[in-house]
Amino acid sequence: MKNVIIGTAGHIDHGKTTLIRALTGRDTDRLKEEKTRGISIELGFTYFDLPSGRRAGIIDVPGHEKFIKNMLAGAGGIDVVVLVIAADEGVMPQTREHLNILSLLKVKKGIIALTKKDMVDQEWLEMIIEQIKEETADSFIEGAKIIPVSSVTGEGIKELIEDIDSVTEIVEEKDNNGVFRLPVDRAFTITGFGTVVTGTLISGTISEGDRVEIFPRKTETRVRSIQVHDKNVKTAYAGQRVAINIANIKLGGIQRGDILAQPGCMEPSMMLDAKLEILGSTGKPIDNRDRLRFYHGTSEIMCRVVLLDREELKPGDSAFVQLRLEEDTACMKGDRFVIRTYSPMLTIGGGTVLEPNPPKRKRYKKDTIEELKIKEQGDPTEVVERYLIQNSDKYPERKTIIKAAGNISAEIYEKIAAGLLEKKLIKVFALSDETYVFHVRYLKDIETKIAELLEAYHKRNPLKSGISKEELRTRVFEGMKPRLADLIFGYFESEGIIRLESQYVAKFDFTVKLNRQQEQIKEVIERSYRENRFNPPKAAELAETNRLDKNQCQLVYNALIDMGELVKLDEDIAISKAAYDEAIELLRKYIGEKGSIQLGQFRDLLGTSRKYAMALLDYFDQNRITKRVGDNRMLL
Repeated sequence: MKNVIIGTAGHIDHGKTTLIRALTGRDTDRLKEEKTRGISIELGFTYFDLPSGRRAGIIDVPGHEKFIKNMLAGAGGIDVVVLVIAADEGVMPQTREHLNILSLLKVKKGIIALTKKDMVDQEWLEMIIEQIKEETADSFIEGAKIIPVSSVTGEGIKELIEDIDSVTEIVEEKDNNGVFRLPVDRAFTITGFGTVVTGTLISGTISEGDRVEIFPRKTETRVRSIQVHDKNVKTAYAGQRVAINIANIKLGGIQRGDILAQPGCMEPSMMLDAKLEILGSTGKPIDNRDRLRFYHGTSEIMCRVVLLDREELKPGDSAFVQLRLEEDTACMKGDRFVIRTYSPMLTIGGGTVLEPNPPKRKRYKKDTIEELKIKEQGDPTEVVERYLIQNSDKYPERKTIIKAAGNISAEIYEKIAAGLLEKKLIKVFALSDETYVFHVRYLKDIETKIAELLEAYHKRNPLKSGISKEELRTRVFEGMKPRLADLIFGYFESEGIIRLESQYVAKFDFTVKLNRQQEQIKEVIERSYRENRFNPPKAAELAETNRLDKNQCQLVYNALIDMGELVKLDEDIAISKAAYDEAIELLRKYIGEKGSIQLGQFRDLLGTSRKYAMALLDYFDQNRITKRVGDNRMLL
């Protein structure tokens, strides 16, 4: 069944709390001070059953201008507002401010309850009704029913209940499939139970035993039990007023302004990109970097507003802005917010969060404005592609992209990714623990960078097979996981951009080319290693014995190692690839017959010295061909 939250709004002493008592039989004023002073200070909560059978939650907000902060903490979860206006006073300042706040939060449905009907005559009543129609023209509540009621005599109460029932019938259902989020409006302790928080469940569902996270604190906890309208339930749904008993969190660890939500669904930030609109009734414009009060969910945070494409924002206008907050917040794309002046505290505007975790923006940047226009329009495919164009250099994971697109569902994301893949606009690289996505523009830029680096490297080192894979990864993919870099190198090799040889990377068409002198030296080295299979010479000795240029000899020697024609066992010893393969074959045959081999036995088998036999066995151990057990080597 559809879950609906009904909220009151209106000026102080216009009878909001008294009206709720007449509707439900319950008093929402719970503080001693409220009862003593006869005014609501804090939010009040109750519920009532409508004729249709729907159970509606009720939020009673304070009407005094000093408590607008408390009113805002309850307004975000309202589906239907009952705007309460006293017949003896008519529309007053807080009537207008509450109406502005609800408009900025995009509340879409409302009813007007004209209270204290018993205190005025018919002529006065009709005059007030006309005033209300004029005041609410061009607002979301224009044309709403105006129902005169008396909470004292009960006149009009039945008609008001019926009209509330009719309006709730056409309210859009909340998203039970979305991410669980509950802005906390109360936190308290109950002896024997611990910490309890209450709030309006704005999306998703929550069940007993679920893991949840407190934002922006990023503290994880567990749901111990849940109540909805004073009854224990196993699961609560979007659109319900919920009380949640959480485990292992002391009262100071959560408070109003925090958000209880699905773990990892948001990332705390002190900056937000937004579309900000200023009320036409505001007396003065907003200047760049004005200090304002930012209200989101149940929180109030001071901020500076950075106008991205102008010097001032005039009343009635809207603009793209970056809000730079003085504390962390946690939002999602599409969240609504309200702003008020620092002093005196007046509601002057509000807007929509377009990017909850943006970089610090520079003003008057055309690309930034274009990006925010796309995010405002809300096409998730364009949002995802634009995000990847601008953030592929941060190696975005699938879950990060879903967040950036406004926490779209996994199904929608997969459709978007499939479409972008089909158009060859993205490449996807999957590791065992996560999937990474890159825009092809970024990969093209990386391809160019790698080509330039390899070109310069080959020019400086014509006899080297290539640059080490680790060095190239460090220079091109700073901070990237080696496994992910390997996947991207593999992709570039499949595209004919690079060639991978063991731990080296070269241009795809690169080959080591020796000049005539180097070819002659190569022949001498190869012959020497061929003739001295298991008693190989040192590179320095080769140059001296054969009267070769020492530097050129070393270059060719290194090139033969890179090409795999010589196998380097340690810093001083290398043998030919043919001798290396022969040594392995002899080793395997011997161990196959005897079960193991010792150093002396291996030395005699090769007809070499202890030094060379030891170098080979150590190399085999390092490369997991053999395993040393005491003085014996066994095959792995």
